[in-house]
Amino acid sequence: MIAAYLVLFIPFAGIIFFALAGHKADTGKINVRFNLICLLATIWLAVNVLNQGTILSSDKAFLIDPFNVYLIVLTAFIGLTTAIFSSPYMAHEKELGKLTDNRLRLYYSMYQGFMLAMYLVLTTNNMGVMWVAMEGATLATVMLVSLYRTPESVEAAWKYFILCGVGIAQALFGTILLYYAAVQIGDAENSLLWSVLYENAGKLNPEILEIAFVFMLIGYGTKIGLVPLHNWLPDAHSEGPTPMSAVLSGLLLNDALYAVVRNKMLVDGASESNVAGFLMMGFGMLSFLVAAFFLHRQKDIKRLFSYSSIEHMGIMTFAFGIGGASATFAALLHMTVHSLTKSAIFVTVGHAAQVAGTQSMEKIRGMIRTQPSIGWGLLIGTIAIAGFPPFGVFTSEFLVLLATMHSYPWLTPLLLLGIGIAFAGLFRHIQPIVYGERPEGQLPVKANLWPVIIHLGLVLWLGLAIPGFLANWFSQATSLISGSAPL
Repeated sequence: MIAAYLVLFIPFAGIIFFALAGHKADTGKINVRFNLICLLATIWLAVNVLNQGTILSSDKAFLIDPFNVYLIVLTAFIGLTTAIFSSPYMAHEKELGKLTDNRLRLYYSMYQGFMLAMYLVLTTNNMGVMWVAMEGATLATVMLVSLYRTPESVEAAWKYFILCGVGIAQALFGTILLYYAAVQIGDAENSLLWSVLYENAGKLNPEILEIAFVFMLIGYGTKIGLVPLHNWLPDAHSEGPTPMSAVLSGLLLNDALYAVVRNKMLVDGASESNVAGFLMMGFGMLSFLVAAFFLHRQKDIKRLFSYSSIEHMGIMTFAFGIGGASATFAALLHMTVHSLTKSAIFVTVGHAAQVAGTQSMEKIRGMIRTQPSIGWGLLIGTIAIAGFPPFGVFTSEFLVLLATMHSYPWLTPLLLLGIGIAFAGLFRHIQPIVYGERPEGQLPVKANLWPVIIHLGLVLWLGLAIPGFLANWFSQATSLISGSAPL
């Protein structure tokens, strides 16, 4: 478990370092180093899990299994690449006079705080600590959303805080109900340990667990951005710094969905009904369809892709709700390719907004002429997230479609309709942004697009062939989630 403790200690040390050291010329590079070391620690942790199986700490406080370890590595990887993008981007924001040294110190400290909260959500074995970590992520995100201190960013931060605060309160009540169900079978001291709950799921009162799951889904579903709990997400993405948008879409939404799936596994083990699955399918399909339509109404480029995130989180929630090996495998793959693609898109979106001096899509034009690297990155990223072959999003969406045809064929037309509407909504806006007339005075900016190249290259690779070790990883996680393998 040394690697797991390192994963938590490194960002904690980063919080203290940036808070005390203040902002200097090389602060962005130091942030990259913190995240690089953390990525190496997560790889070490993943190797241990692949060789030894599920790892439980001696005090049972931390649990690392094939499901969360792959998300831990993904979180560290996107945290690193976003930090690489973040360094020149935030320096340019300072040059424009949008940020001061104190604000940058707060940004880097809260960046590490956000990463610590994400790692704690994934590694803890205690459902109560998971709730606390998710609330910690909320507080760190509020500070990041309001970083510019404009009236719009402060309003977005308050909306995020209020809506997610109400949502997380619902999750707290669900956690209390979970504790109540657990103490009925004894061992009150370990009643909130997920490993204990999972092993004794068959003894738990299924009715209490189903009610608890409703509150969990509403609470953590607010964090996922499920409709109608999604109103905070577009504002938070559009008003905060772009690197924050990349980690929000790439990491926070995944971790919230992870919490829901962990609770669904308990309900499935206690109840013979598929209440949890049906609820996830309903909320997932609603979110998918509503977000697809809302793509057509957007005028802000960051809001456009925030609704795209809601759409894809709807697909994942729907697929996990279907359950079974094929749908679960598809959902895990979609979590991976969506995180990689969407974080890459937000890198290009951030630079495109800097080039145009605005986030309004009516004024961002001719990007491929002004700065071809940004224009091509934005175009290829949009092609990938829209589900074009041979990118990995096409593969995962196709697998979700096959699973739906097998289990609930009458829902297949709705999936196809939503995919078509979302495709039209994205390319309706992207075509003029990339190929439109270049406005006068639009000049290139210093851009670091290596994260875009790496992410989209990986998504293309996953669309062409999933590496054997990763397929084995997904298969182990699928077996665990679907209940066909022991803990």
